[in-house]
Amino acid sequence: MKRKATQHTPALTNRTTFKVRFSEIDSMQIVWHGEYVRYFEDGREAFGKQYGLDYMSIYREGYMVPIVDLTCQFKQSLSFGEEAIVETRYIACEAAKIKFEYVIYRASDQSVVATGSTMQVFLNLNKELELINPPFYMEWKKKWNIL
Repeated sequence: MKRKATQHTPALTNRTTFKVRFSEIDSMQIVWHGEYVRYFEDGREAFGKQYGLDYMSIYREGYMVPIVDLTCQFKQSLSFGEEAIVETRYIACEAAKIKFEYVIYRASDQSVVATGSTMQVFLNLNKELELINPPFYMEWKKKWNIL
């Protein structure tokens, strides 16, 4: 049986380049698996900076956006000094959630190294779950024609 693809059509995309640091390498001389989660976060931060949906802007609006779901599929390994690209894709949805999909590419040959996704929910500053989209988020979606 064929596995169902989980990639969706992205509403907005950011690509950012990074270089693998020595501290990210494990005893097998490849990037330790946990670092890929950090690369996803680097992608979210670059996305937020480009599109005005960064963590501090969200916090100033009175919300936090913890990750409640994370996936990562490893395809190939990266080594110290290699340059890579994390492509962060915002996936539109009607629910009060922020969904991203990621593709990490080796810069030298554009081969896919890892893929993944995250889902974040909105909490108010009392750490209560918001079940409807906050007004600022609806305005953000409208600005980028995501509604």
